[in-house]
Amino acid sequence: MKNCIAATFLLIFLGLSDAVLGQQSPALTLKNHIPLTNVGGRMDHLSVDVKGQRLFATAFDNDTLEVIDLQASRQVHTIPGLNEPQGAFYDPATNRLFVACGGDGTVKVFDGTTFELLQTVTLDLDADNVRYDPRSQHIVVGYGGEKFLRGKVTRPGGSGALAILDHAGKKTGEIDMDAHPESFQLEKLGTRVFVNVPDKQEVEVADLVKGTVLARWPVSCTTNFPMALDETHHRLFVGCRIPARLAVFDTESGKIVASPSIVEHTDDLFFDPNKGRIYILGEGFIDVWQQKGPDHYERIQRVPTPADARTGLFVPDLEELFETIRHHGQQGEQIDVYETK
Repeated sequence: MKNCIAATFLLIFLGLSDAVLGQQSPALTLKNHIPLTNVGGRMDHLSVDVKGQRLFATAFDNDTLEVIDLQASRQVHTIPGLNEPQGAFYDPATNRLFVACGGDGTVKVFDGTTFELLQTVTLDLDADNVRYDPRSQHIVVGYGGEKFLRGKVTRPGGSGALAILDHAGKKTGEIDMDAHPESFQLEKLGTRVFVNVPDKQEVEVADLVKGTVLARWPVSCTTNFPMALDETHHRLFVGCRIPARLAVFDTESGKIVASPSIVEHTDDLFFDPNKGRIYILGEGFIDVWQQKGPDHYERIQRVPTPADARTGLFVPDLEELFETIRHHGQQGEQIDVYETK
């Protein structure tokens, strides 16, 4: 009888231990570092070739785009001579690489294999984020407009815009914004695009077919730069720096339904639709938030990182998060690779 009782308690203890261990299992684990040679300074946004296992990283201060072999975990090519590259998009259907350059307001179109320059599209100052519209199979680029940082106007100007480009790089349309557009997200099941316009402290909602702004949603915090979309639950995630909060919008009503405090100085955030998580890259940490419901979010992990590592890319197909890391002391420029669990 005593042996049975002891065995029962042992099974209960093991079950509880497994549960506790399961709760403590990290959502993000560092997989490896990919060193970048002859690269220095701030890096900006990334794109990926999932089938070809390649990562494309814009090196803003270096005026280059770096091509990384993910299977070999090494840098394999550099595209030089870019003027402050900020955004990139690789189109697997055409094997073309689009790079937006903030310094001269151009979008460079390259062959995805030879990296030969195929086309240069001149927009205006500060060509920035690049997205793909699967409905129209067009490329969307944010550019132009006044930019306001750290309490000062860093570049005067009027309104900004979203430029619509075809696969060849030809400009086929444009949607005017009230100031410089930062991160923006496109619906896959609809025709709306949600655009962060921090100078106006709002999200501007536009229709890609009509080419007009439909609504302007006030943001309760300022310097709203990064953005992600959960289209299934009609939720839009906006990262703010002052104060450091995550503004969660209901995309049907345009109202903020949650605004938890987050890591400081975020510049990129991503939604993981498979796990219902939000990964927020900020100053010194990556915050991992779990979606408990459309209006309820809980931070489940905070991963320490170098202070100025704030840009990256989450790739759902690979279940990996990439973060750019600047040069620090003896540690050179690199990209850290995290696995999601």
